[in-house]
Amino acid sequence: MEPAQSEMSILSNGKGHDLGDDISMRMKSLPEEDQFEDGDGNLAESEEFLPNSEGKKPMRFTDFEGKTSFGMSVFNLGNAIMGSGILGLAYAMANTGILLFLFLLSAVAALSSYSIHLLLKSSGIVGIRAYEQLGYRAFGTPGKMAAGIAITLQNIGAMSSYLYIVKSELPLVIQAFLKADTGSTEWYLNGNYLVVLVSVSIILPLALMKQLGYLGYTSGFSLSCMVFFLIAVIYKKFQVMCPFEEYSFNSTSVHLNSTSAGYHNGHIPAEDEYECAPRMFTVNSQTAYTIPILAFAFVCHPEVLPIYTELRNPTKRKMQHVSNISILIMYTMYFLAALFGYLTFYGRVEAELLHTYSQLDPYDTLILCVRVAVLTAVTLTVPIVLFPVRRAILQMLFPNKTFTWLRHVGIALTLLTFINMLVIFAPNILGIFGIIGATSAPCLIFIFPAVFYIRIVPKDEEPMCSTPKILAACFAGLGVLFMIMSLSFIIIDWTTGTSKAGTGH
Repeated sequence: MEPAQSEMSILSNGKGHDLGDDISMRMKSLPEEDQFEDGDGNLAESEEFLPNSEGKKPMRFTDFEGKTSFGMSVFNLGNAIMGSGILGLAYAMANTGILLFLFLLSAVAALSSYSIHLLLKSSGIVGIRAYEQLGYRAFGTPGKMAAGIAITLQNIGAMSSYLYIVKSELPLVIQAFLKADTGSTEWYLNGNYLVVLVSVSIILPLALMKQLGYLGYTSGFSLSCMVFFLIAVIYKKFQVMCPFEEYSFNSTSVHLNSTSAGYHNGHIPAEDEYECAPRMFTVNSQTAYTIPILAFAFVCHPEVLPIYTELRNPTKRKMQHVSNISILIMYTMYFLAALFGYLTFYGRVEAELLHTYSQLDPYDTLILCVRVAVLTAVTLTVPIVLFPVRRAILQMLFPNKTFTWLRHVGIALTLLTFINMLVIFAPNILGIFGIIGATSAPCLIFIFPAVFYIRIVPKDEEPMCSTPKILAACFAGLGVLFMIMSLSFIIIDWTTGTSKAGTGH
């Protein structure tokens, strides 16, 4: 992708970006005969983007000549899927067992692929290239607002999870470099101070820039970091011996018994027969977080249509193949990261897997390198994720307003302040994964694609009683059921105070 492209084009790898402005400008530069040649598009895809109110020739979905190859599109969508959710999957497996986790992971992956099919079918009917625009076409302004709010919440959750990683991992990195005592109370080892410092000194200046295009290249680095993370997790499985007796009397014992990290007190009774044996199936108070964590990890739907637009010779069938391959690759990476992370720590695994390795050796060189790579990636990703949130807020609250620096800076400051407060006062990252995964993720994956499909596809083409629309209605109902069940179990878990109990897994 060329650096000279506009910010919206380059940021198509991020969260919820709209390529409309960039595409429109590039379409205007095409010869008229090229603008209205459908190419490989079908008749449904050749419908106009927006109502043609000025008597001009309509612009069609296939008018834009995509230049992104099939392989690069797979890479882009895979990067959109991959995120901080991978750090919580080992904890999810510890609370479901290997077989139940594999079943749930497979189900969420398959349902995500089906929901992308619904989005592609709907976009082909009306020729729309953005998630919010589908909502507007289906339900008018309420549909656009609902989609915009869901995407905003999802991206706020993503930014919160990234900054929570900074909060929990950066003190350990500094501690390892300085060889500081694990019990040190110096301010530069306090995660709350560090996350504010990083937000003010690095993230805020980048977020205030009007052009963030060059940051789009960090998406490739981010995905590389996660591959490095996976390799390290697999390698460490064969380096760590359970039940960790060799570490019980060294300097990490203070950290091992610390409860500041979240969910376990670092001690499992010796009589626990499952201490060093994997469980195939288990259910406990923390199992309720599994589906939200998995849903959070597979959300990529706001990026599907922009990537579809950029695809060379785009067809629905080709884009569905892109989606299926991307989901399959991420599915494999997710399962391997969860499996080997779980088989390394079993019941001691924490909700943020990297943090668990400090129980063994906070000065481990390999894990330190992984931490630095992941910290760099998530820090540089936050401004990219913030950009579409600001854009969605502008569209919802200040439509048709010209750009002003006051509004631009004010929204960025407000968002970063709110997210920092959330990260500082949230007791753990699991709550972020759980709430966002139980609310916005089911909307973006299950409910909205299905109801948009039912509303947009003409009744003369598919009657309401047709099999595809019945399946779509059931799909939406499944999303509502997942949302209600997940929220109910999470609220019960919070009110009963069992989220920190460290019950057996």
